Amino acid sequence: MIEINLVPDVKQELIKAQRVRVSVISISILTGLIAAGVVVLLAIWVFGVQTARSVILDNTIQSESETLASVEDVNDVLTIQNQLSRISEMHDNKTITSRIFDILTTINPSEPNNVAITNLLLDLETSTITIEAQAANGYPALETFKKTIEATTLRFNQNDEQVSVPLASDMSDSERSYGEDASGARVLRFTLSFVYPEELFSRAAQNATIVAPERTNATDSFQGVPHSLFTQRANDVEEEE
Repeated sequence: MIEINLVPDVKQELIKAQRVRVSVISISILTGLIAAGVVVLLAIWVFGVQTARSVILDNTIQSESETLASVEDVNDVLTIQNQLSRISEMHDNKTITSRIFDILTTINPSEPNNVAITNLLLDLETSTITIEAQAANGYPALETFKKTIEATTLRFNQNDEQVSVPLASDMSDSERSYGEDASGARVLRFTLSFVYPEELFSRAAQNATIVAPERTNATDSFQGVPHSLFTQRANDVEEEE
């Protein structure tokens, strides 16, 4: 079979060039459409979503600003200058709760009426100290402990004068029961609470001193707490009939 090509070489090159041109135009159109779509999406995001978010955030800021502005004396609370000016006042208002350990050491009677503390609760809101303790000498130790606290005073300097106030008021004891301590000895368990004066943990009470009937303790200079002051709570035992 004999095939004769009647299309000149120039015509073939033209046809090939037309095909390439069509492909380039098609790709250009497709790229342009994709670019246009991206531009449209960006325009929707910038002018639509971003605008809506901006409006919502502006409304939220406005609402929160109005709420904050309605707070009384908000400028005094928020300004840095006000906070800096109140540092000394805030420092003076801090409580010295570490004095509680010195107080417990001072009010604990001597043997044989000494007590061992199993739990301690300091309530700053109600100015109350609650002590859970146990005593090997039973009720005599409890009464001695109570009378020691009642007779204890707090002495401190205020405005260049020495002031003395009772350590406790509104004292009460409850939950009396017998138990066995870690060594198996019979002990009386009890809970005692009292209201303390507001100066007890105040920084304004300078050179504070706890004065008990048998001992005196300068609370701000005491260095340690005896390990025998605290112990584990005794186990329950049945009452003897």
